[in-house]
Amino acid sequence: MKGILVAAAFSLVISLLGTPLFIKFLVRRGYGQFIRDDGPTSHHTKRGTPTMGGAVILAATLGAYGLAHLVTLTPLTASGVLVLFLMAGLGLVGFLDDFIKISKQRSLGLRSKEKLLGQTLVGIIFAVLALQFPNEQFRTPASPFISFVRDTNINLAFAGTLLGMLLFVIWANLMIAGTSNGVNLTDGLDGLATGVSTMVFGAYVLIALWTFNQNCQTNPGIKCYEVRDSHDLALVAAAGMGACFGFLWWNATPAKIFMGDTGSLALGGLMAGLAITTRTELLIIILGGMFVLETLSVMAQVASFKTTGKRVLRMAPLHHHFEMVGWNEVTVVVRFWIIAGLFVALGLGIFYAEWVVGSQ
Repeated sequence: MKGILVAAAFSLVISLLGTPLFIKFLVRRGYGQFIRDDGPTSHHTKRGTPTMGGAVILAATLGAYGLAHLVTLTPLTASGVLVLFLMAGLGLVGFLDDFIKISKQRSLGLRSKEKLLGQTLVGIIFAVLALQFPNEQFRTPASPFISFVRDTNINLAFAGTLLGMLLFVIWANLMIAGTSNGVNLTDGLDGLATGVSTMVFGAYVLIALWTFNQNCQTNPGIKCYEVRDSHDLALVAAAGMGACFGFLWWNATPAKIFMGDTGSLALGGLMAGLAITTRTELLIIILGGMFVLETLSVMAQVASFKTTGKRVLRMAPLHHHFEMVGWNEVTVVVRFWIIAGLFVALGLGIFYAEWVVGSQ
């Protein structure tokens, strides 16, 4: 527990104090956000606001993870390192996208195929390695079974090792693409994606701690959890939560800095990694319900326009629709935070209820 508290505290301090220094650096270099002309007119005042702030979140998370292990003199784990690799890899893809945007002052960074290729490459490496490194109990960081609050009976390796690996890689990449793009779409208002991400990571601190306390290795029973490195995953989630919390101080309205794709892709990768390694893959749909709603709003808008020529929303993603109908930006953000909190509470409730019912 000490390491988890240390990781949360260090990441909070690094992010809180490091962000203003990074803002000054970005201002000196002239690295400001490009604002689309077809968006809400109120956003035009944000043109030139420093972006790529996700680099601070990433640095705070990685730094706090290392410092926590140094302070507690505990070894790194395969699960923790792999999840952070996924976060850093996607963060690098986002950084390249952001850098092209700000250096060329345009709304398009990497081409969609290039971005997808980068995300897929990182996702494949993560997925393949996540099924390696068995411990003494032959548990690997990930499982070939599709999971909800724990592994289900759906085994992706039903037809053999090679095909099972291929199916798992595809499944993992679908999750990674879904979470990273979901956070990316939500990151359109000051503090919105950062606040929602903080809640989701907080939920994963609790989930990982619970699976650690009820782990089959230390507390065998009918409803014990077959999660490897639960404590270290709680530490990773705490580091991500603290980093987002500290960044939110500067990212809240009026934002002094934006996270950019560097942050949104990295945070999405961290969520997917935690979901896969804690064996809660489908539960992330509920915990990250706000991201799901934002993604579905874009899908519905595109599908409706292509099939009928009409739009179901005034503007997608969903947060821009409410801006267009007259809601103040702060109102949209706070109410979306409330909805996100309800989704997180529902997800945690389902996770705990499954254990309670199964243990009776």
